[in-house]
Amino acid sequence: MIGVGLIGSGFMGKCHAMAWNSVRIAFGDMPEIRLVHLGEANAELAARRAAEFGFAKASGDWRAVIDDPEVDVVSLTTPNQFHPEMALAALRAGKHLWCEKPMAPSFAEAEAMAAAARASGKVAVLGYNYIQSPAIRHIRRLLDEGAIGTVNHLRVEMDEDFMADPDAPFFWKHEAASGYGALDDFAVHPLSLIQNLFGRVTRVLCDMAKPFGERRTEAGGRRAVETYDIASSLIRLETGISGTLLTNRSAWGRKGRIALQVFGSQGSILFDQERFNEFQLYVTSDRATEQGYRTILAAPQHEPYGRFIPAPGHGLGFNDLKTIECHELVAKIEGRPANVIGFDEGLDIERTVHAMARSFETGGWMEVGGEW
Repeated sequence: MIGVGLIGSGFMGKCHAMAWNSVRIAFGDMPEIRLVHLGEANAELAARRAAEFGFAKASGDWRAVIDDPEVDVVSLTTPNQFHPEMALAALRAGKHLWCEKPMAPSFAEAEAMAAAARASGKVAVLGYNYIQSPAIRHIRRLLDEGAIGTVNHLRVEMDEDFMADPDAPFFWKHEAASGYGALDDFAVHPLSLIQNLFGRVTRVLCDMAKPFGERRTEAGGRRAVETYDIASSLIRLETGISGTLLTNRSAWGRKGRIALQVFGSQGSILFDQERFNEFQLYVTSDRATEQGYRTILAAPQHEPYGRFIPAPGHGLGFNDLKTIECHELVAKIEGRPANVIGFDEGLDIERTVHAMARSFETGGWMEVGGEW
């Protein structure tokens, strides 16, 4: 049996709760899951969310969740700035940890979290659910098989439009305490795909921009925006692959786009998260008269799609990826092979993000892992 504690019950907290509730149904090869304790900012909200999500206990103090002896693993889904204190407390209390990305606003805090995870001997993974997509998993298999030859270039974009309206009010993601902006809010997701498929980034050149310098406040005033909604980077990987990484939180018309273009010596692969139940494949081994991109629909042959749906063309959703991620977390806890991004791998992503920010400050190329 695994006892689960949840801290935070917003959008991502609900995603975690849905995953914990459905993972055993989807996969079967699971221990019993018990939803033990939910923590929120106040007791009233905690009690309401615990009833909705199926948790046995509720507290208005997150520490009570960590201190609960019936809790074996903590799902941490609070805003970024609260991750370090809560993650360190959970790991020092001997709990396994499932923490949403990014790790922390500062690199020093992320380092401390990774060190605590190593010292604890517990499983600590980050919420990079896009690597769990059956399409992405099959793309990795195609790359391993050399289906498009030697990869030489990547183009990756992540765009949404939830900050595109200049009249939208100031909120916590505009505060410097939340991080840099698009870099650590967005770029970490494409970086998780890049790391999972191709390896580490070693050099970066980055520019950032604020499309709107200030926002209205709920009180009727104006407040300066402290984060950057746009970030554009040139990247170089340890394998020598070159690439671009473009992120924008104010891109009208884009709702959840992570567009991955992979170019190789014998073909290319295209993937877009807004259509994540399919990808496109071009191979030069086709006859010249039929060469062109073919659309591959996700199907039961692309594991673990078949755990949810028995036929192609019906499609998984965002929360299904979270359920797959939950299954991988439990597999890791049980000592089985698992496709996860742990805190040490997550630290590499954080290292890249902070190198990009430093590149923007200095106006030049920056070595990832260098002195900054």
